[in-house]
Amino acid sequence: MSKKRREIPVFDHPIIETHCHLDYLKDRPLEETLEESQRVNIERVITIAVAPDNLAKVRELSNVAPWVYGTQGIHPHEAETYTDAVEEEIRRHAGDEKIVAVGEIGLDYFYDNADREVQRNVFRRQLQLACDADRPVVIHSREADEDTIAILKEFENSLTRRGVIHSFTSGPGLAKYALDQGWCLGFNGITTFNKAENVRDIVRMSPIEQILLETDAPFLTPVPYRGRENAPFYLPFVAENIAKVKDLPLEQVLSQTYLNSLRTFFSEQ
Repeated sequence: MSKKRREIPVFDHPIIETHCHLDYLKDRPLEETLEESQRVNIERVITIAVAPDNLAKVRELSNVAPWVYGTQGIHPHEAETYTDAVEEEIRRHAGDEKIVAVGEIGLDYFYDNADREVQRNVFRRQLQLACDADRPVVIHSREADEDTIAILKEFENSLTRRGVIHSFTSGPGLAKYALDQGWCLGFNGITTFNKAENVRDIVRMSPIEQILLETDAPFLTPVPYRGRENAPFYLPFVAENIAKVKDLPLEQVLSQTYLNSLRTFFSEQ
């Protein structure tokens, strides 16, 4: 008989899911996922765009409930699909009421699914778009620390609203640069993985005032539900683990990360 997994904890303080992909979830109906997320006190959910063919879908999903929001942007894996028409679509909708950021944008030299020079060009174009729209950005950076820093430096004075480097797995150099510049770092179920001490080291060095909670669902399901499809309602496990790693009271982590999310994406304190 398999060991019964621990139930998902329900906290009094609400939590904001800052990064998931609702259109990628397959294991259960969307309505059921959202109901379960509300049950565990997920107050808001941000679903993230990654490709030309899901920009409109994310906008549609951002309107399924008052507490669901979205982004518009092209992931570095899809950089070679970025065109003037795609840029115009992102620009046209970046200011929509339920769209809170430009993203997921950035660089990925681990998979190299797109030419690196193309990735850099598309990253710059979308950062400029965020500047023009006065929107924060959601950044993906993998095995590209030096180029990520170099490109972000080009926009230090023009990007008035920073944003987050999500699912942070990079080195301390990028972490320090980002934190010094006022960025947040997003952490998810990776922090619960046995072999992710490097990520936990970054959690320890990051001020709680600059940490955001996310799942990146349907990917990166936290312990004790690894092996299942991830979902926003597993976010309480991430919050618990951040509190453990940083040796902080859980209530402080919940309260501060909530405020961080409001400040970053909703211009609320």
